[in-house]
Amino acid sequence: QVQLVESGGGLVQAGGSLRLSCAASGRTFRDYNMGWFRQAPGKEREFLARISRSGSVTYYVDSVKGRFTISRDNAKNTVYLQMNSLKPEDTAVYYCAAGFTATSYDYWGQGTQVTVSS
Repeated sequence: QVQLVESGGGLVQAGGSLRLSCAASGRTFRDYNMGWFRQAPGKEREFLARISRSGSVTYYVDSVKGRFTISRDNAKNTVYLQMNSLKPEDTAVYYCAAGFTATSYDYWGQGTQVTVSS
């Protein structure tokens, strides 16, 4: 009942920044917790960050804490991932996801490629 489309990926040099966007369809966006994940070639999908329905509570894994910021604008049905101080190891396909719980995600975007050059 919700469709997600990521955008904003691209090629960036180490130390640079990108802001990813995830646009959601439907009027139920505010009912969902949102998360960002990434998957590098040959690796499992990695959870990065989540944000509560209101946007008041966020959580980050240690690998991105202090560098990445998740936010949402419910009026625009959009969740963002601001990525600063990017490292080559951040290279991956980045996905946004929506779910009713913090541990299970029901809807996924198609992903956007982020490549960080050294």
